[in-house]
Amino acid sequence: MSDLMKVSSNPHVRSKITTSQIMLAVVIALLPATGFGIYNFGLDALILILVTVASTVLTEFIFEKICKKKITIGDYSAVVTGLLLALNLPASAPWWIGAVGGVFAILVVKMLFGGLGQNFMNPALGARCFLLISFTSIMTDFDCDAYTGATPLANLKAGAEVNILDMVIGRTAGTIGETSMIAIVVGACFLILLGIIDLRIPGSYIVSFVIFISIFGGYGFDWPYISAHLAGGGLMLGAFFMATDYVTRPITKNGQYLFGILLGVLTGIFRIFGPSAEGVSYAIIIGNLLTPLIEKITLPKAFGKGGERA
Repeated sequence: MSDLMKVSSNPHVRSKITTSQIMLAVVIALLPATGFGIYNFGLDALILILVTVASTVLTEFIFEKICKKKITIGDYSAVVTGLLLALNLPASAPWWIGAVGGVFAILVVKMLFGGLGQNFMNPALGARCFLLISFTSIMTDFDCDAYTGATPLANLKAGAEVNILDMVIGRTAGTIGETSMIAIVVGACFLILLGIIDLRIPGSYIVSFVIFISIFGGYGFDWPYISAHLAGGGLMLGAFFMATDYVTRPITKNGQYLFGILLGVLTGIFRIFGPSAEGVSYAIIIGNLLTPLIEKITLPKAFGKGGERA
């Protein structure tokens, strides 16, 4: 019988790029933001990053050892989770915050739901929100040796003036990896050039967010105001590195556009009408939870099931 007549189970088209190669590329892309965060906040940031990454890797290794499962730390997904979580923590946070968050991200959000590919939300953001709820005062304290006072987004929400150039460069208070818009965009361009991510989700996210705050922000299409919102907080880090997570984003093209628009609107609602100046983490998590519904309404119908004929 001809090989053309043999039908195997899906997937029928496989990429030559492995999971470990993708995750390693993400780690490399995060190095500019990581390096600037260490430069900006000093040794405390470095220690927090190392502890958080070590906690995610060790948690995955120990869990798989106890459960007698294949050890998967070599795919670097635990490293990516730990690094993303660390970049979402304030440099003033004690080292044990990173350890607690790392254990929660891997054990609760990832491994208890089946491991890589089975988690229902981004593990790093799930852990960050857990830490925000459990240790609010620590997670919202951005005072450190380098900076004191409120973050630029908090000042912006209060109506105070902000230095946009400092926000773009990263010379501001904030979490370790969110301050430098330049470093984040450099890493994002690296992933785009490699074909690891595309602009469907980040582009629709940013554009819909800009439209929303232009309508409801009270300043109209005021470019300094919009620039401050784009450069401040975790919008860029979330749009390029967490909203694009392969597991928790929609798989359909139209679904990805809808997903990005949803994130932009939710982030705008949280920032403009919510009590907090931020909102990216909660927006992406809500989007993750709605991904199955988005895929259901955007998945093309199979031929013979009501789909359009060619």
